[in-house]
Amino acid sequence: METKRKALGKGLEQLFNSEPMDYSKMEEDIIKTTKETDIVLIPIKDIRANPYQPRKYFDEDALKELSESIKVHGVLEPVIVKKSIKGYELIAGERRTKASELAGKAVIPAIIKDFTDEEMMDIALLENIQREDLTPVEIARAFQGYIDKTNITHDELAKKFSKSRSYITNLLGLLSLPDDVLDLVNEGKISQTHARILSKLVDEKKVKELSDKIIKEGISVRELEKLSSKEEFEKKKPVVRTESKSSKENIYENVLRDLLGSKVIISNNKITIPYDSQPDLLRILEILNVEIGD
Repeated sequence: METKRKALGKGLEQLFNSEPMDYSKMEEDIIKTTKETDIVLIPIKDIRANPYQPRKYFDEDALKELSESIKVHGVLEPVIVKKSIKGYELIAGERRTKASELAGKAVIPAIIKDFTDEEMMDIALLENIQREDLTPVEIARAFQGYIDKTNITHDELAKKFSKSRSYITNLLGLLSLPDDVLDLVNEGKISQTHARILSKLVDEKKVKELSDKIIKEGISVRELEKLSSKEEFEKKKPVVRTESKSSKENIYENVLRDLLGSKVIISNNKITIPYDSQPDLLRILEILNVEIGD
């Protein structure tokens, strides 16, 4: 257990124990604890994006600027990847990888680490949230996907990613907007604050009418609030959410996580213990004192 966590580094241990942390410090920790001899050159063509990467849009001008710098100075900081069945999956450094490819580079310096799917999902989401690379809609969809996959509560999600509960609730509320309105938010034509007010309205037709008004007349947030407060605009009733886990379940979960050094999840009358590899499975079984004959 100790060997695996030390290999990941203190920043990663903090992240995967559900404690709030800073993505940049985590990435810095990996680089600092990696020997230069362990940084290898790998073909860019063999790297694919993190399948849990929520970011879909990249600033083309910023990529071109970075690619010009790479042409002159090279890649100053290695990317972090996970070995997969076919090549590598990118964990950190997608902009560097894209810019290197744009600069005509065939290889890129990389640090190879072993991560579970959930850990990769944690890192991808944390990177983009803290570096503000995502649109509000992308962040909302990423959070919702995270909830769907892990059964985490809103309170736990807020703590894990250093956000307030109200921020999470308001952000997820955006997903109730019609797709064409979400597109306008993604394109920056409607602000997140405008969208939050629209998301509290019941009638989609009126939501679209108001979104058109925002774009055509440039009405302010205050004006939108005043307009939407009229009786003709029916508001959604607040949803009272109950926690999916009891306080005892949270305690048991944390005890098992400390004991096994793995991200144990207790939910829906099940205990889930993920493992990285066959050796990691054997490590967990040994801790649980499970003996299997040859």
